[in-house]
Amino acid sequence: MKKNLILLFFVVVLAVTPLFIQKGAAFGGADNQAEKAIGELAPGYKPWFSSIWEPPSGEIESLLFALQAAIGAVVIGYIVGFARAKKKYNSKDDQC
Repeated sequence: MKKNLILLFFVVVLAVTPLFIQKGAAFGGADNQAEKAIGELAPGYKPWFSSIWEPPSGEIESLLFALQAAIGAVVIGYIVGFARAKKKYNSKDDQC
């Protein structure tokens, strides 16, 4: 239990520290930075692909990104939990 609390503390510190280090900084997405860099390197570049659907606002785009991250976390958690349970129950069978 103590180990979990220490790990939780470090996770919170890692999540909060950048907020204090970069006070007032604008947290822009990597897409905007890439678009700006391409514009500087090749001003005449024309994109060869456009999105099928553009979210109506940045908030919805963020919501969809968070939903995608949550689904991925659930899938990874299920796989890790399944593997741990399988290992645990297989080791019990070997002891009998």
